[in-house]
Amino acid sequence: MASKAEDVLKDLKAGKYAPVYFLQGEEPFFIDQISDYIEANALQPHDRGFNQLVVYGKDVSMMDILNNARRFPMMSDRQVVIVKEAQNILNLGREDIDNQLINYLKNPLPSTILVFAHKYKSLDGRKQLSKELDKAAVFVKSEKIKDHLLSGWIESYVKSKGHSIDNPTAVFLAEAIGNNLEVISNEVDKIIINFSSPSAITKELIQKYVGINKEYNNFELTKAIGVRDTLKVNKIIEYFSQNPKNHPIIPIVALIFSYFQKIALLHQNKSASETELARILGINPYFIKEYKIAANNYRLGKVIDCFSHIREADLRSKGVDASGWEDKEILRELLFKIMH
Repeated sequence: MASKAEDVLKDLKAGKYAPVYFLQGEEPFFIDQISDYIEANALQPHDRGFNQLVVYGKDVSMMDILNNARRFPMMSDRQVVIVKEAQNILNLGREDIDNQLINYLKNPLPSTILVFAHKYKSLDGRKQLSKELDKAAVFVKSEKIKDHLLSGWIESYVKSKGHSIDNPTAVFLAEAIGNNLEVISNEVDKIIINFSSPSAITKELIQKYVGINKEYNNFELTKAIGVRDTLKVNKIIEYFSQNPKNHPIIPIVALIFSYFQKIALLHQNKSASETELARILGINPYFIKEYKIAANNYRLGKVIDCFSHIREADLRSKGVDASGWEDKEILRELLFKIMH
């Protein structure tokens, strides 16, 4: 059974290393977290020169990797071989290449820590290699965190760094940055590096160190649309137009489309519980009340009309029938049609 990334890291921090790690999946953050930890901690600094090898999948064959894995360490108890971008290993997935690794798994060298960082996709689970890795290696499947669980992950990450963040602020950060754990962790680290003692991360600190305006951002835009606050919507559009590099129109239009998709789903699942609605909409339960207000303000017929307006704005933002319109004008026109 595939191991959880947090369990693997816990073992590593306790000094428990395995002969083979195969880290795969769409979320690179956990793959990097594990492989980077092994690279930085499995050997003492003075042992790394002779006993630590880092290669890239596109530059080596499976036979090259395994030949290195079968070497004995030099004046050390162990050696480390890390294969980054392992998804690019030539012919990985072909039976004869897979069998080379399968054969090694049957008798791995105990003094070698062999790590495959296989990013952005997974092996075919029906093939023998996946089954053998599941039995004989530390086999991690690194999946994207669902949007409605993202704020919880942020809270846990901040706590692991010795600081705190409340759920509304974590949600704000998640909505502003999106589902990119590497970016989120970097931005959190950018904030907490300024504090030597445990501190609470607030929206004010996010605005100061990350540059996300607590009043004028994507999260506040959809919230203002939901309550039909025309004045607030226009202020946000004006702010966006003054910072076009940080607020490109195409992702904003996509965000508005996603917002109305969720409102449509809420209309179709009115009888569901709030917990079930949060799962269906893919949002944090904290926001169900907000979406219910939006659904009252935008009946299903109006939502369908909004999809038509959004499609028109999307085409204009991509230069189709734009008629010389500026991005600010496209957004103003779209939101006028949506809210009236």
